[in-house]
Amino acid sequence: MRKTFEILGTGLKMALGELRSNKLRTFLSLFGITIGIFCIIGVLATVNSLENNIKNDLRSLGGETVFIDKWDWTGTIPYWKLMNRPEPKYAEMQQLQRTLPAGYKLAFAIQRTDKVEMDDIALDNVSMYGVTEDFNAIQNIEIADGRYLQSVDFDRDINYAVIGTNVAEQLFGIADKAVGKQVKIFGHTINIVGLIKKQGSNMGGGWRFDDGLVMPYGFLRTLVKDKWSQPNIMVKGGPGTNLAMVRDETTAAYRSIRKLRPTQPDNFSLNDMDYFLNFTANIFSGINMGGWAIAGLSLFVGMFGVANIMFVTVRERTPQIGLKKAIGAKKMTILLEFLLESAFLCIMGGMVGVLLVFVLTKIISGSMGFPISISLPIMILAVSICIITGLLAGIIPAFKAAKLDPVVAIRSK
Repeated sequence: MRKTFEILGTGLKMALGELRSNKLRTFLSLFGITIGIFCIIGVLATVNSLENNIKNDLRSLGGETVFIDKWDWTGTIPYWKLMNRPEPKYAEMQQLQRTLPAGYKLAFAIQRTDKVEMDDIALDNVSMYGVTEDFNAIQNIEIADGRYLQSVDFDRDINYAVIGTNVAEQLFGIADKAVGKQVKIFGHTINIVGLIKKQGSNMGGGWRFDDGLVMPYGFLRTLVKDKWSQPNIMVKGGPGTNLAMVRDETTAAYRSIRKLRPTQPDNFSLNDMDYFLNFTANIFSGINMGGWAIAGLSLFVGMFGVANIMFVTVRERTPQIGLKKAIGAKKMTILLEFLLESAFLCIMGGMVGVLLVFVLTKIISGSMGFPISISLPIMILAVSICIITGLLAGIIPAFKAAKLDPVVAIRSK
């Protein structure tokens, strides 16, 4: 063990000496390693952060929830077939509640995008969600101020709503001032009872709560009558269930409600987030492969640069190597010394690349709308790549040094 540390220390000292004595040559040779690590870590950090952000946004729709919809999210069914399907109805949701196991949570939701007014201020393209009572048990809405809608609000279809942060800021200047105030939609007064906690950038689509109002389904339905969009029934399984079980039980129950014969195909779709999560994973897998291809080319070029340094180093130290072997140094000792030096040089170049990525993440995180971070597994990967590249770059020069004849090496100049 002591001998190993001595070899390691000698290798590090020689590598540092190489850096000091041949700064330009070392910089040019390690530049490829720096660029390669910069490409790999930059792509992985950005793509992983973006992928996690999109997956979190998709899960915000309801990661363990089945959506009964007229439309199919996978895009595998022709559009003309979907057009003739009936839309989900509130009465069907009530029938499902009586059919499915007691632990299941069900909600019905409709959406309408329109104008919201407050005094002389009018905002267009505000998302209005009409939901039933158990919506918050399926799609949790965090309240920053005030309260969420209560059972009595749903039972009586009261004109109460919770408001998104962006809408509140644009109407009242400061979001916290919205609770207790009134706005108008379609000429009807809405009392704001709660402020929804800010979601932030939503890369994956989903519910636009920051830019919307959430109110009882019965109240919004009376205002817009049949002029709503995207009606769907949400079903969330109870304790001990999984998504496949929820799909199977919901399909059987809903086919019975729709009175479909065994030979008839479904005239509805059961959508969930698994499809989009898998689709997202496949896309980012391809992007990662592209990043690896670009970085691999840079590392390949950089590896030749490091190998060149090591060949030159072996030639310059030939007398020293001969002297070491003459006083008893073994081939393995010489081999390890040069391999460690090569790996250390690559780690130095790689750490510069990681530092550049770290600086870049701090610069672009704000403009991207989501945080970009370098995770511990990515850092471990970077160090591992540097070590492997260094060993590959130094293996031939190290073998050449280890095989030198001590007498010939000492006499060389």
